[in-house]
Amino acid sequence: MARHHEDDEDVVVVERRGSPVAAFLWGLAAGAALGLLLAPMSGAALRADLRSRSRKLKDLATEKVDELEDLVAGGYESARKRVEERLEHAKRSVQEGRQAAHDVVEAGRDVATSARAELEQRLADAREARRGRRAPPAGTAPGGGSEEPGA
Repeated sequence: MARHHEDDEDVVVVERRGSPVAAFLWGLAAGAALGLLLAPMSGAALRADLRSRSRKLKDLATEKVDELEDLVAGGYESARKRVEERLEHAKRSVQEGRQAAHDVVEAGRDVATSARAELEQRLADAREARRGRRAPPAGTAPGGGSEEPGA
């Protein structure tokens, strides 16, 4: 609201900011009501026509609601199936990863065990050679190194 002073008179201006859509809908409702009142039908015929149209509108609305429910239910089922498939794929991938890691660990243990056994054997051979009980095996130098050049 704004006040303007013109020649010692107070003028009040009221500004309304409403939605033009609401005004359109009110006008549409008023026009429909006037159209029904001024229609060239008797009251009984008008009521019968309104009942018929309202039944058709209700049936159409029920049909659309059923279609929407089917659409939503179908979309839900489709989304649920996709999520389940992705979840199963992820589970398989995790299981495969675990198996691969287990295989790598087992292979590492086997290599470490055989390397340890080989080192222990070489150490025992070197000790025996040092004590003079037998000569070191061919191809090894005293102290466990190889006599071959470049090795």
